[in-house]
Amino acid sequence: MDKTARIKELVNILNQAAKAYYQEDKEIMSNFEYDSLYDELVELEKETGLVLSSSPTIKVGYEVLSELPKEAHPAPMLSLDKTKSVDDLADWLGDKAGVISWKMDGLTVVLTYENGILVKAVTRGNGEIGEVITNNAKVFANIPQKISYQEQLTIRGEAVITYSDFEKINNTIADVDAKYKNPRNLCSGTVRQLNNEITAKRNVHFFAFTMLDIGDEKVDAYMNEKFNFLEKLGFEVVEHKDVTAENIKDVVSWFSTKISSNDFPSDGLVLSYDDVKYGRSLGRTAKFPRDSIAFKWADEEAETVLRHVEWSPSRTGLINPVACFDSVSLEGTSVSRASIHNISIVRQLKLGIGDTIKVYKANMIIPQISENLTCSNNLEIPKVCPACGGETIIRNDNDVETLYCPNMDCPAKSIKLFTHFVSRNAMNIDGLSEASLEKFIDKGFLAELSDIYKIERYKDEIVSMDGFGIKSYENMIESINTSRNTELYRLIYGLGIINVGNATAKLICRHFKNDIEAIIIADSEEYSQIEGIGGIIADGIVAYFKNENNIKNLRDILAELNLIEEINDKEQDLEGKTFVITGSLNSFANRDELKKLIEDRGGKVAGSVSAKTSYLINNDVMSSSSKNKKAKSLGVPIISEEDFLKL
Repeated sequence: MDKTARIKELVNILNQAAKAYYQEDKEIMSNFEYDSLYDELVELEKETGLVLSSSPTIKVGYEVLSELPKEAHPAPMLSLDKTKSVDDLADWLGDKAGVISWKMDGLTVVLTYENGILVKAVTRGNGEIGEVITNNAKVFANIPQKISYQEQLTIRGEAVITYSDFEKINNTIADVDAKYKNPRNLCSGTVRQLNNEITAKRNVHFFAFTMLDIGDEKVDAYMNEKFNFLEKLGFEVVEHKDVTAENIKDVVSWFSTKISSNDFPSDGLVLSYDDVKYGRSLGRTAKFPRDSIAFKWADEEAETVLRHVEWSPSRTGLINPVACFDSVSLEGTSVSRASIHNISIVRQLKLGIGDTIKVYKANMIIPQISENLTCSNNLEIPKVCPACGGETIIRNDNDVETLYCPNMDCPAKSIKLFTHFVSRNAMNIDGLSEASLEKFIDKGFLAELSDIYKIERYKDEIVSMDGFGIKSYENMIESINTSRNTELYRLIYGLGIINVGNATAKLICRHFKNDIEAIIIADSEEYSQIEGIGGIIADGIVAYFKNENNIKNLRDILAELNLIEEINDKEQDLEGKTFVITGSLNSFANRDELKKLIEDRGGKVAGSVSAKTSYLINNDVMSSSSKNKKAKSLGVPIISEEDFLKL
């Protein structure tokens, strides 16, 4: 095994051991073995100059920015000309050798290294001006923080979030409407976060697809040499293959067979001349460079018959139309359903039951309707909600029509509310999946949230249900009983009050000193005094607690719970003071540790500097960061950790 591969292996092994020890309270190796492997990693990093961003030998400081600065690219980043014909690719290549690779569907990022250190990362933006995301790039899962090459190096590549990570992230979101639509949108938002701690948690990967010339004739001459050079430095590059006009059809076919099993999103291929100098000699058009061309998959279409449209309600009341049609084979799989998204698209397609339609898989993955050959336009938009039978309404937002159920007691909303209530950050009740909750609601076992704590009266019926046995029932009851001992903020979050997330629930409980009666009777003005809660959120909270049914349900839940408080015997010498933390820390393991100390002593921690800020904690007191500038303009004292500890 070469040294680069060994470094990657050691980083993975050590990080798994650390996660098991610190997050799961278990040891998967002895301290001796861990130290031995750690020392081996340190030596290999010294020998090679390669230090991965995920290496346990370094820590990347998290920083929250007020906005992303903009920066012009040294040369415009042009789009590529496109084709869906393999014959066009062969003609374009002619008698030259080419390199073909995945066209990944993420966010293009440009990295700059100097003296072996990552100093800058900029998004493609509009091709001429991008956003500086250096702090975020430093926490990408696979970007080297240090490399052995000491001269300036500029690399272009794609930041992506894998399908498996996309699913994991979406699975943590109980609200269907809050789930992310696709990996590309999630990646784009993640890469451009102002808080790079969020970026780090989402496991963004970077795949290099080219680099600027470095002055080495051999490396600069060929695409393959550039790829080899980057791989030796520790970068992951896009999967690529050598092609000629004679074998390009076979190679494109090989790529097409891998799409269904790929864990990363792609929307085609990129073909480039291997001879870099020759490609550049061809120049460019007004829109496209002539050294590369993009290949988009020719979407395989199939004719079928629309049998019915399923209208699927969600927790927010949005009712989504889903087309159900005779099963057809597309890209090697059987397809019988496709989302229509909204009423506007239903009307554009002039859909009707029994219509002959054409369907395809966008990017060979997502089923879509491409055309309606019949256009009967007789599909009726439901006037009543399929879940509750209540009257529906059509909303028009920015010329897009959507169907809604305004009934607050709609059972579809109920199912989503129950799912939210039992979720990990709320009451944390295992064994109650959305499917199980739906069955319990349908059978009349659950009508209000408090009924979860009375579910034992249906023991015989539950044990006899499909998917349930005595063991799973007992595990569920144990988890329900465990949840009876909980903190008030978990309950407040679990109630599903609009715009009240986990962090806001904590702020509310802290402000009212865990006094539920004070929380219930407080007015909008008092809620607005809480850092991070504005007028609209405050009005929503007050409206929730003015609803008599909500109060009754809350008291029924409270009767089943034993609310606990973390014992805090620390002096409240920071009460009334609000802190903002930025930059790297020296005396604390991380920001959460410092934040906890401040809160334990009665203080508050905010994410941005405002007139209410008492102190900005930044070890680089003289830096010209946006937070320092804002603090100075408002007269907010900027203090170091050492200054803070003296308070």
